[in-house]
Amino acid sequence: MKLAIINDYQRLARDTTDWSRLPENINVDIFHDRLTRGVAELLAPYEVVVAAREETQFDRSLIEQLPNLKLLITHGGRNAAFDMAALSDHGVVVCGTGYGFVNATVELAWGLILSLAKLIPEEDRGVRGGDWGLHLPSGLTGKTLGVLGLGRLGSGVARVAQAFDMNVIAWSENLTEAQCKGLDVTLVDKDALFTQSDVMSVHTILSERTRGIVGAREFALMKPTALFINTSRGPIVDETALLDALRRNVIAGAGLDVFDVEPLPNDHPLRNLPNTVLTPHIGGRTRENFAARYQDALENVLAWLDGAPLRVIQ
Repeated sequence: MKLAIINDYQRLARDTTDWSRLPENINVDIFHDRLTRGVAELLAPYEVVVAAREETQFDRSLIEQLPNLKLLITHGGRNAAFDMAALSDHGVVVCGTGYGFVNATVELAWGLILSLAKLIPEEDRGVRGGDWGLHLPSGLTGKTLGVLGLGRLGSGVARVAQAFDMNVIAWSENLTEAQCKGLDVTLVDKDALFTQSDVMSVHTILSERTRGIVGAREFALMKPTALFINTSRGPIVDETALLDALRRNVIAGAGLDVFDVEPLPNDHPLRNLPNTVLTPHIGGRTRENFAARYQDALENVLAWLDGAPLRVIQ
């Protein structure tokens, strides 16, 4: 039997997990480069594939070219790059892993907020270039954090804001008063979320319902001093509208970890906007999280071999 681990771009699969626990008749191959071309030819011999997040599209066309595939594993509990109907049609078992330490994305969201509010990247460059104090940073105490989606990540971001003595408001389509009250967060309607927020942070899941939920209308409601943060998924936000808002200073700045197209193209206009802080989709990508997910993936394979697969998505 052959097992492939793909998109191991930081080369952690081998170092963090003891794949020798697998039976001797299973050959493990690890591919480090981002796998987007020649996927069918490369993966055709494999019965088991361990994928990372969403770098490789397992659409129906690819799945039909993988006749040996029996088990597909993703990091986390869902993967938008998987055609679940096609996988089901071909009898492929799909399993996820735990998310590891969910606060990793919370930490990054606050890294982006503080980088923008305190102008850390600009001041760092200034000090290195011989300047001493280029701008006057903003404080956060007493200001309002708006959270779009108050699940595990949104709740974590809210708790940090409260430690900074910020007011926290939240909205999503199914968010309830009871959920907010338990977190000492004020439930508002969508317009109020954008109108009142000094910092807006996106933590909703990408779906057909949330795709493009933040667009030109929402940015027009925001304060010109407001900061916009997205560590969820790029297509939740209308990228054209975001670019326009940043260029015309409709908002003060944006901290972005996710984009419509990843990796971000070299000629993408976001790379040249001074009122942005950009990171390469690293919210949940810490060494600790990758180690935990690869260890869960190994457990998934062992359980599947025993006929009792774990963390089955379908």
